[in-house]
Amino acid sequence: MKFPADAPKRRVVKSLELPGFSVVREKEHIPMQRRNADGGVTPLTMPNHPFIKASTLRTIRQQAGIARDEFLSAYQKA
Repeated sequence: MKFPADAPKRRVVKSLELPGFSVVREKEHIPMQRRNADGGVTPLTMPNHPFIKASTLRTIRQQAGIARDEFLSAYQKA
C-alpha cells in the first residue's frame, strides 16, 4: 500500500494515537508524545495543516519510530 498523498490531519492524529501517542497541545504545530515502557518519552511534532503531504507523513512516521506497515495499518483503522 502507498502512503496517502494528502492525508486529513484528524486521521493522521488518530493513526498516531493508536500506537500510544497523545496530543500535548494544538497551535501552529501539534506536539505529541508517547510514554515508553522504560519510563522514557518519545516526542513528535507535526504541522497543524488541514492535510498532510506524503513526504511529511513519512518523516513523521520515522520521527515516531513506527514501522511503515504498522503505521499504514493504524491509518487504515483510523
